[in-house]
Amino acid sequence: MSKKDKANLLAILDAIEKILGYVQDIDSAGQYYQNALVFDATLMNFVVIGEMVDRLSASLKEQEPDIDWQRVKDFRNLVAHDYLGVDAEEVWQIIHSHLPILKTKIQSIFPRADN
Repeated sequence: MSKKDKANLLAILDAIEKILGYVQDIDSAGQYYQNALVFDATLMNFVVIGEMVDRLSASLKEQEPDIDWQRVKDFRNLVAHDYLGVDAEEVWQIIHSHLPILKTKIQSIFPRADN
């Protein structure tokens, strides 16, 4: 794995950790949306995740077909270009249903990369 890919994957993991940390004491999508600071911070980190995905090499993405890289990037585009149209309930579900899975999948890349 290139140093660039490794750095980008680490940046993705860092953004995921930030998002999960920001919402750890929030109990519902409504409460999440009403906390403007947390809502904005999580969305910014989704933009970071999408940007880092865009910077990953094509070969790394091809080696990891079980990660829907395009979907991650598309969500970044939605957040960045239609910020006012972002549905807090949808983001809340992504944070709790999809983000932990993405984190685990990305973490699993590292042991193979060190071989």
